Amino acid sequence: MINIRTRLTYQFVLLVTLILLFFSLGVFFFSKLYLEKRFFKRLQDRAITTTTLLFDLKQTDSTVLRVIDTDSKEPLLNENISVYNQTSKQVLFSTNPANAQFHEQFIPLLDSTAQTLFLKKNEYQIVAIHLNRGNSNWVIVSGIDKAGDEALNDLKKILVIMILAAILLLGVSGWVFADRALAPMSGIIQQVNTIFPANVGRRVEHPNRSDEIGLLVDTFNQLLDRIEQALMTQKMFIANVSHELKNPLTKINSQIDVALIQQRNPEVYERTLRSLQEDTRSLAQLTSTLLDLANTTTQGNTLPVEPVRLDELIWETKTQLQSWHDDYTIQLTFTDFPDDEDALITVGNRASLQVMLMNLIDNACKFAPTKTAVVDFRTQAGTITISIYNEGPQIPEADLPFIFQPFFRGNATAQSINGHGVGLAVVAQVIQLHHGDISVRSTPRRTLFTLSLPSAVSF
Repeated sequence: MINIRTRLTYQFVLLVTLILLFFSLGVFFFSKLYLEKRFFKRLQDRAITTTTLLFDLKQTDSTVLRVIDTDSKEPLLNENISVYNQTSKQVLFSTNPANAQFHEQFIPLLDSTAQTLFLKKNEYQIVAIHLNRGNSNWVIVSGIDKAGDEALNDLKKILVIMILAAILLLGVSGWVFADRALAPMSGIIQQVNTIFPANVGRRVEHPNRSDEIGLLVDTFNQLLDRIEQALMTQKMFIANVSHELKNPLTKINSQIDVALIQQRNPEVYERTLRSLQEDTRSLAQLTSTLLDLANTTTQGNTLPVEPVRLDELIWETKTQLQSWHDDYTIQLTFTDFPDDEDALITVGNRASLQVMLMNLIDNACKFAPTKTAVVDFRTQAGTITISIYNEGPQIPEADLPFIFQPFFRGNATAQSINGHGVGLAVVAQVIQLHHGDISVRSTPRRTLFTLSLPSAVSF
C-alpha cells in the first residue's frame, strides 16, 4: 500500500504538471495565432504592393515582376500572386502562371461585400483583397510560412524538454517537501512506540501545538489520558473486587476451620451456619451487583428496550424493597401528574431501570437513621424527573465527584454501613445508557439525588 509520503509526492507532481501543461498549451496556441496573424499581415502587404505596382504605376511587364519578386528581404516560400477580375471572370495577372489553378479554387469563396478575406489550405495561407477601382478586381496572394512552422516546432521541442525537466525536478522537490512535512510524524511514531502500560503516564511532545499535527498530538494525548484513567480504574476495580471477595471468603473459611476443630453442641453449629448464610448472601449480592454493572457496561447497546411506565415501576420497586426490608419506609409523591399517558413512559430496558431505582431508594433508606426515603415524581416538557432524598449524614464535598466510581466508599460510611460501593456505579451506567442525567446535592440536613429521563413525548 502506498504511503502518505509517496502519495503527496505523486499528487504534488501531478498537480503542478497539469498547471505547466495548461500554460504550455496556452503559450503554444497563442504563439501559433501570433505567427499566423503576422504571416497574414505579410501576405496583405504583398497584395497592397502588387496593387500599387499594377494599377497605380500601370506596369505589367517583366520589370514589374522583378520588382514584386525583390520587394521583400525575406522571400515567401511558394509565393504566388494573382489578379482576378470578377466581372470578366478571368485571371488578369499571375506571378506563377503554371500554378494559376491553385488560386482558381478559391474564386467561388470570394465575397464581393467583403474587403479582405483570410483563408487557409493545408500549409498554405491565402489573402484576397477586393479592389473597388472601376473594375471589380481581386488580388490573391498565397505562400507557406516556413519560418513560422520552424519556430513552432522549436517552441514545441523547448516546451516538451522543459516540462520533462520540470517533472523530474518536481519529483525530487516533492519527495523532499513531503519528507520535511511528515518529519514530525516520524518523531511522533517513535514517541508512541515507547509508551507501554508500565509508563502510560508519558505524553507525546510536539513543538507547535497550533498546527494540524499539534492538534493531532493533543487529541492523541487526550486519548492517552482516557486510557490511563481506564487502566487505573481497572487496577482499582481488580484490587477492590479482590478485597471485597477476600474478606467474606476468609471469614467463611475461618468459621469452618473453628467449627471443625472439635465437636460442638447444636446451638453453636446453628450460629455458625447463620453467620455463614449471612456471608454467602453478601457474596451473592456482590456478584449480582457486579453482573448488573457488567451487563450495563458491555451489553448496553444490545439490551432489549420497550416502553416503560416509570410511575408503575416506582410502585413495584417500593413494594419489592419493603418486602425484603420490613424496617424501610418509602414515601411516594406525584407532583403535576399529567393527563397524557405518554408523558409517564420512557423507552428503555425495564430490568436495568428497576435496578437503578432499587439501588437509589435502597441507599436512601439504608443511610437514613429513620430508614425513610422520599421519592418525588414529576413530568415536564418531555422530561421525567425523579427526586430521591433522605434525612441522613451529609456526603462530604470532596467525595461527591467520586461516588459514581466502582467500589468507592467514603470514610464517613465505610465503617458504619455494610456495602460494596458498586450500586451507584450501576446507576450511572444505566442513566448513560438511557441518555439521561443524574445529579446529587448533599447538606447537613438531607441528601438529594435527582435523575432525568426523556419521556415518550420527546421521541
